[in-house]
Amino acid sequence: MLAIYLILMAIFFTLVWVGWRFFVYVPRVKEVSEENKVNALGCATTTKKKRKAVVSILPNPPVDDFSIKTSSFERKKLIRMLLPLASLFLVLLVVGITLHFNSLHVIAPFLPKEYSQVAHIQGTFTEAKLEPPPALPPEVFISAAAIAARPGIATADRDWSKLDPHFVQVVLLVMKKMNERGYPMALLEGYRSPERQDGLATQVNVVTKAKGGQSKHQYGLAVDLAPMKDGKIIISERDKWAFEAYQALGEEAVAAGLTWGGVWSFKDYGHIEKAGSLAALMRSK
Repeated sequence: MLAIYLILMAIFFTLVWVGWRFFVYVPRVKEVSEENKVNALGCATTTKKKRKAVVSILPNPPVDDFSIKTSSFERKKLIRMLLPLASLFLVLLVVGITLHFNSLHVIAPFLPKEYSQVAHIQGTFTEAKLEPPPALPPEVFISAAAIAARPGIATADRDWSKLDPHFVQVVLLVMKKMNERGYPMALLEGYRSPERQDGLATQVNVVTKAKGGQSKHQYGLAVDLAPMKDGKIIISERDKWAFEAYQALGEEAVAAGLTWGGVWSFKDYGHIEKAGSLAALMRSK
């Protein structure tokens, strides 16, 4: 890293010197008396009257004051034209070098969020394949449905095999993380038929606003989860402990690259789904 800084400094000072030497520096002129001039034959001049003359060190010295002034004016004009170009070149060079070595200065905590999500998802493939938890007895969901007023939840489809396999592994990883945080989660519903979707969208107690075919449940890319405490499922977020569990679910879902329903205008705290528009996900299959 030190070598890179030294190279950059060397380039910078080199450009500064070149700009000063060829665009700013003006050679000094020397005044001499005609008495001290020596002619080409080596003879001294005999003129007693001293008259100052300007001698240039350039190969073709100006012959009079007017040519000196003209040359100086043209030189200044050239400097004014070239200095902005030289400055622009220097700026572009510094920017180009900075962009080239940008990756060497990246600090882990400031990496883009998408990178951490990809790493989080890839961790599912380095570990052993996660297996879905055993099915819970129907009575567990019957009591939960009475509290949350969600009809049909007891007979909802909880067959993991009807869901996208890759999505299943990500969800199981999220459930594993939640269990480690002290919030065991249960699958309320996975695949949902278009008919059931329409029924939920039109019932008095609105559960969803998506109609049949508009939800990712119909494509095996969404699930509804709920926290379990003392062997009971707590669906309602009005319960303080359940609300904390749903907040933790949102954190883990987002970290895994999923979309959490708790951030929608129509809150669905137990809903997590694969990120992206449904149309884009269908095209990618």
